[in-house]
Amino acid sequence: MPVTLSVPATAAAPALLLRPWRTGDANALLDARVDQLMLRQLNTSLTDEETARQWLAAQRESWETGTRFSFAIMVAVYEAAEADAGRPVGHLAINAGNDPTGSSAEVGYWIAARSRGRGFVPRALAAATNWAFGPECPLPLTTLELRHSVGNHASCRVAEKCGYQLRTLLPAQPPVFPTGGHLHVRDHLPAAVLALR
Repeated sequence: MPVTLSVPATAAAPALLLRPWRTGDANALLDARVDQLMLRQLNTSLTDEETARQWLAAQRESWETGTRFSFAIMVAVYEAAEADAGRPVGHLAINAGNDPTGSSAEVGYWIAARSRGRGFVPRALAAATNWAFGPECPLPLTTLELRHSVGNHASCRVAEKCGYQLRTLLPAQPPVFPTGGHLHVRDHLPAAVLALR
């Protein structure tokens, strides 16, 4: 069952919503993904409305199978002073498709160039992490992993801000991962386990 997550406003940044992607988001998706930095860091290429619609359909199907939870990051529609209010400015996904037990998942995200540097991603990641480890998530997740290229310092800061610890350095794996990277991990221990410590 798809969910929407609310992220409250701060003194310096507007409220955000994380909601499942919709078919009508194709143009916003294409607009966001023309940035050269993003194109170098993403594994998928969306070149026209048809490929965008296929990507959006795949996101919807992954919610239905319960293996990947893909959110559009949006500035809340009631933030009238924001030019992008009600329009997707980024993406965040929790992908458990590689773990048949459903106990671990990989987190990935991107943010449109015009919205970078505003603290949207750390706040969105914190909200999604809390949801993933909470009772509303349909999977019994205990571990979230976050990978990024070694030169992506912004993603490294996001991971650290959200409690994802640097676990190991990753070797390059061309063509999917052409440069070395970092693996950050965040573990969730149930309250019963924490009480035993």
